[in-house]
Amino acid sequence: MDKPTGFNRHSVLASCLLCLMLLAGGHHPAFAQSDDDLALLDRSAKAFSSVVKKAGPAVVYVGVEKETAAKGMAQFPDLFNDPFFERFFGPQFRHPRTNPKQQDKRTFKQQAAGSGFVIASDGYILTNNHVVEDAGKITVRLADKREFPAKVVGTDPQSDVAVIKIEANDLPVLPLGNSDNLEVGEWVIAIGSPFELSQTVTVGVVSAKGRNRMGITDYENFIQTDAAINPGNSGGPLLNIRGEAVGMNTAIFSRSGGYMGIGFAIPINMAKSIEQQLRKGGKVTRGWLGIMIQDVNEDLGKSFGGKAGGALVTEVSDDSPAKKSGLLQGDIVTAINGEQVMDVADLRNKIAMTPPNTDLKLRILRDGAEKDLVVTVGEQPADMASIAKKMTGSTLSELGLTLQDLTKEVAEQFGYAKDQGVLIADVEADSPAAELGLQSGMLIEEVNRARVRNLKELQQALKKAGSAKQVLLRVRSGERSQYVVLQVK
Repeated sequence: MDKPTGFNRHSVLASCLLCLMLLAGGHHPAFAQSDDDLALLDRSAKAFSSVVKKAGPAVVYVGVEKETAAKGMAQFPDLFNDPFFERFFGPQFRHPRTNPKQQDKRTFKQQAAGSGFVIASDGYILTNNHVVEDAGKITVRLADKREFPAKVVGTDPQSDVAVIKIEANDLPVLPLGNSDNLEVGEWVIAIGSPFELSQTVTVGVVSAKGRNRMGITDYENFIQTDAAINPGNSGGPLLNIRGEAVGMNTAIFSRSGGYMGIGFAIPINMAKSIEQQLRKGGKVTRGWLGIMIQDVNEDLGKSFGGKAGGALVTEVSDDSPAKKSGLLQGDIVTAINGEQVMDVADLRNKIAMTPPNTDLKLRILRDGAEKDLVVTVGEQPADMASIAKKMTGSTLSELGLTLQDLTKEVAEQFGYAKDQGVLIADVEADSPAAELGLQSGMLIEEVNRARVRNLKELQQALKKAGSAKQVLLRVRSGERSQYVVLQVK
């Protein structure tokens, strides 16, 4: 889309500074009445309006109807088993425990709404997975008020991206920008249907980039913005000042359920890659190395002869691309094809977005020396959970623990002896392990009263466990050890 006439980011910035000056210096009427200043403000306002007029017709309202099983009566079994109710309402009024078939048929329809934007003139629309997930009926309403039934082309819950389609032609299309070129502080515009109020426009700036570990999706690299985003904005576009979609609004940070100045958008480059795969084959194929990794803080970096940053390899899966390339436990991945790896999330996203069978050059730190390895990226297995279970022990993986064997270097760092136990490398937030106070750096020395010195012995101990939902651990932290019982909720 062409840049609006007489509009650039410098003029907008100047206008906003002028607004502040007008507010702060309101006691100078001559300045406030300057024709040049007012003209500048007018041009900037018209520039924003021009962007919205061009982009707005491609932004749609997405209405969803879901069928949900009724659960209300089952919560009061004793109350509804009373003969009183059957006497007054007939034999059909029985508690579902005595008439389960009736309960199976009892459902109600739940309505929800979100936003989306047209990416192809023949009816393809980009939106969030959580907007259309489990939908029985989807209705799309265009900006011109026309309504169409929509079908799901494909969804990707791991990134919260979905593609839907309506049977229509010659639709207005929203151009897609390049989110990699987006800079913190740039103006952005959000358009969507917050609280079902279609074509609502808000303006703000890019507050931050690369936000991850928000617990929203598996693969997170969010754009943070202060453009007002509320429930119903999900799936709508985040625009740059050229009217291009640079993000897809997906979540907010809120203690009240409403806007608090922090919203998150999926970068459009990530959404584009996923959308193309969904339209082509209905599913997403991701790259995979077959390793478990953890962040490298300053102390950990020094102990491995480096510095903070990168991703430490804590486990290498057998017969994986990483194993075949010679990547070892204890290596720190610092760069991919010359591009720096910041942390675990950065490495996971880079590998996941790489097509399988692609060769990558990894820069690693091993024994204090840098080394380059070439690895051929594999295809991520359909059931990643099973891979994680093989590498960490099935029960403990489900309970929120990521584990690793003690290498000589790691043992020295934490003050343990090699083969003393299995190290807790990471604890998932809000997991049963986290609730018990388990932390990374602690050592598991016993599983169900059996001594364990490495992951292999730990897995053998778990196989002998009588209950897959409960495990007794003896955990050491420094000079102190304690027993804890982990239970799956």
